[in-house]
Amino acid sequence: MFQFKQFFVKQDKTAMKVGTDGVLLGAWAPIHHNPFSVLDIGAGTGIIALMLAQRSYAEQIDALEIDEDAYEQAVENFEASPWGDRLFCFHAGLDEFIDEPEDEYDLIVTNPPFYAEDYKTDNEQRDLARFQDAMPFEEIIEAADLLLSENGILAVIIPFKEEEKFIALAKEFELYPLKITRVKGNPKTEIKRSLLAFSRNEVSEIVIDELTIEIDRHVYTPEYIELTKDFYLKM
Repeated sequence: MFQFKQFFVKQDKTAMKVGTDGVLLGAWAPIHHNPFSVLDIGAGTGIIALMLAQRSYAEQIDALEIDEDAYEQAVENFEASPWGDRLFCFHAGLDEFIDEPEDEYDLIVTNPPFYAEDYKTDNEQRDLARFQDAMPFEEIIEAADLLLSENGILAVIIPFKEEEKFIALAKEFELYPLKITRVKGNPKTEIKRSLLAFSRNEVSEIVIDELTIEIDRHVYTPEYIELTKDFYLKM
């Protein structure tokens, strides 16, 4: 079990453990537009939806999870949280969910599954297929185009090397970047992740910044502490 300041996350039933990527997105996703409704695509343990329940006044926070064990775990975590009445998990795939969309969302978040850069087998095609099959970017952007409210925001965390491709795809659906934060583990490492926020309205100036997580092993930067201090017990 992973204990946060205001809630806990059980993760014994699922392979999708609490990780830095989910916590980053949950803490970073823009809520300055006071979203009423939120959708978390590929919820895993429910960590991102739980963080957004803590951070916002959104009355409707829906999560979507196709894996049965992860779905059951998310439901368990939602019900045990202080915001159980605002959180709901659907056991469905994204394609199924967008077949008959019932709601629009003011904020859509996703930490899509992807294989780490060092994940390789001897079969290059299979590697590529597995990466693409996890949850294709096209599917996420198409869903956002369909489900986002007029002033809604899509927020994602993806590998930095995919940033350009994702932004280009989003543009095809008239979704434009508002904010980009590039994340590196420590000052000496390369940028590994991109946090991206999109809206239907093109902005004259995109906010672009960089976030470094650690100065040294378990010595966190002031920026990372500021971002996550409302959640981690020891921040």
